[in-house]
Amino acid sequence: MPGGFGRVERYVMAVNDVSFRVYKGETFGLVGESGCGKTTLGRSLLQLIKPMSGRVWFEGRDLTRLNSWQIRKRRREMQIIFQDPYSSLNPRMSIGAAIAEPLKIHGVMRRKRNLKERVEYLLERVGLDPAAINRFPHEFSGGQRQRVCIARALALSPKFIICDESVSALDVSVQAQVLNLLKELQEEFKLTYIFISHDLGVVKFMSDRIMVMNQGKVEEIGPAEDIYQRPRREYTQQLISAIPEGTLARIQSLQLERERQKALL
Repeated sequence: MPGGFGRVERYVMAVNDVSFRVYKGETFGLVGESGCGKTTLGRSLLQLIKPMSGRVWFEGRDLTRLNSWQIRKRRREMQIIFQDPYSSLNPRMSIGAAIAEPLKIHGVMRRKRNLKERVEYLLERVGLDPAAINRFPHEFSGGQRQRVCIARALALSPKFIICDESVSALDVSVQAQVLNLLKELQEEFKLTYIFISHDLGVVKFMSDRIMVMNQGKVEEIGPAEDIYQRPRREYTQQLISAIPEGTLARIQSLQLERERQKALL
């Protein structure tokens, strides 16, 4: 915090003494109330925010030791889906151009025909009409815009995606569709997720393991079912008790629907 004459009297640590592992192919849930440091932690993992200390390891490489060019190469493998799909899309750029942008930046596809085919495939895969490739963000609903953001995150065929409150800005019915889409894409593309949310019910549905955060520190980590059914910390118990009954019913219906779809395949 700033002191007199521009001096810094003390720092406020948004995230402090946090250590965990994320295993390949899993969804690691990160939950806590607003302001607990979830988003700061997620962006620090991708080096969008430079941590003051500590290490971030990805496939044996310490990301905090890489220069900007090396980080840029690594970003092909690491992506993020932000909370607000409208503010994360350029309103002057068509959705096709938005999805193609990372491909152009990284020089993955130089031929226009191949680029267009890739964009159309991604739109179709996230449940949008490829014919809408030249339309603009304001022409879509919130759920559709988030599907565009998901398609953009998939463009470079990443291994690891951080979903930062990626359904919290959506209507309840649309949330269910997007959550199921994320699970389908994870299975199809062998993705690893960190799923960030303040909603423990949603995190439980999505996650294999959960880490509960409070005031920038870890409260507890464990399998999703254990955290939900047998929370050890009072703070986690409070998060569970704060889940609206409608959310619990919605999550249960999501699980049943997903199990039914798997049985039909």
